[in-house]
This record gives sequence, C-alpha cells and structure tokens, in this order.
Amino acid sequence: MQIYLAVTPAEAQEASRFRCSLAHVAYCIGPDSTLLRQNLLLQTRGGLLSVTDRGAPFIASPERLSAAALRECGRRSYGGVLLDFEQPPAPDRLAFAETLARRLSPRPVYVPESYAAASGAIPLICTAISGGNFVQRLQEAAAGRDRAGGLALDVQRLRMDFTLPAQSGEGRPLSGRELQDLLDRESPSVFFSQDLCARYFTYARDGETHFVLFDDADTLSQKLRTGGNMGFAAAFLMYPEVQDLLPMLFPGRRT
Repeated sequence: MQIYLAVTPAEAQEASRFRCSLAHVAYCIGPDSTLLRQNLLLQTRGGLLSVTDRGAPFIASPERLSAAALRECGRRSYGGVLLDFEQPPAPDRLAFAETLARRLSPRPVYVPESYAAASGAIPLICTAISGGNFVQRLQEAAAGRDRAGGLALDVQRLRMDFTLPAQSGEGRPLSGRELQDLLDRESPSVFFSQDLCARYFTYARDGETHFVLFDDADTLSQKLRTGGNMGFAAAFLMYPEVQDLLPMLFPGRRT
C-alpha cells in the first residue's frame, strides 16, 4: 500500500525526511475552468497533484480543467491526482472527476468517498469512526467496489469528546492540546476498543459523563496495517495532523 503525506509547499521539505510520497496541496480551481498553482517550489517533482474545490466556481469545462491537470502532471512527473473536494457532489465536479480519471488512466485519481460514483476514480474511506466496527467498515466498502484495490484510506486522526448518551454519534472535536490537558487533569484509565481501533477513556464533569475517543501512533499503525492487508491501494495522512506521530509511525523511514 502506497502511503502519502498531504503537505502544503511550506511543509514539503520537513515531511520529505520521512521518505513517504507527498500529495502536494498547492492547487485550486480558478475562473474559466483553470488550474491555479500556489507557491510551489520550482524543483518539486513526483508524488501527487492535490487540488481543492474550496471557494471554486462552477466547472464549465471539465475537459479544459482535466487538460490543465494532465499538463501539470507531465511537467512535475506527478503519478496521479488527489481531488480534495469539500463541496457535496455536484454534476460539474463529478464530470471533472470522471473526465480526469479517464484521461489520466492508468495513473490514479483519488476522490472523497462521497464521490464514489465517479467512474474510474478511487474513493477514500475515512478511518475515523465513532461507532460500528472498523474492519467491517473496510470490508463492506471493498465488497461494494468488488475489490479493495479500488479503494484508499483517508487516515484522519480521531480526537473527539462525547457527552453521554451520545445519541447522534457526533462529539466535540479536540485539539491536541485539549486532549493532553484532559489526560493530565483526569489521569484516566485508557482502554483500547477493538471494534473502533481507537483508544478511549471516560470522565465526569458538572454531573455529566464524557467519553473521549482518540487515535495515537499505535492505533493509526494498526489501521494502516489493516488496510494494507486487505489490499487497499493507498493511504493518505494530513501532515499537520500526524506530524508529532511520524517518528513512531515510520521509524525506519526517517532520514
């Protein structure tokens, strides 16, 4: 399984010390279906082109935008494209994903799971779950695609505080500092959930019981191993989310 660190141009040099492939978060969609590049070093080569649709206009010409992405992949020797789309699937976005996947083949185009209907693209399956069973989630996703090799992992670092009973399954996201402050203040017993492949603890405050679910280097490593053993094509980690864990996640890769 190929592992990618998603990095901005400012993070690329530091991240490259871990000898993971890089997804260069330096591209966005401009007016008239243009591809805009942001502050990328001239010598950048290899890895993936990563493009966001944050604030992007309607894609009037998926062919024109795809052609621009292909030219940039050729210029920079990129091995594929990551479409880091935040907007819900819309016809223009889906048309671009499908056009790009067709024209870039056999190089991959990775898309959010919500864009799984895009023909030829590889959906990203999020690893941060707060209910159900992690292994079963991957198995069901793979069964829906006929093969795990047509999927990739979106390895998101889980840090969430739930007030029980958490009927919605949604908790309050915690920063790294907030999680550490809770651990320092409460000194809780921390347990491992086999089903969720995450660590957890509970604490009480103002008459309410809280359930905290979080990832560390061990749980993320286990999630990566599980996906790799199942034949997933790739895994993506956001560099700022896991920067402090990289020496433990990839001890043999550090230069």
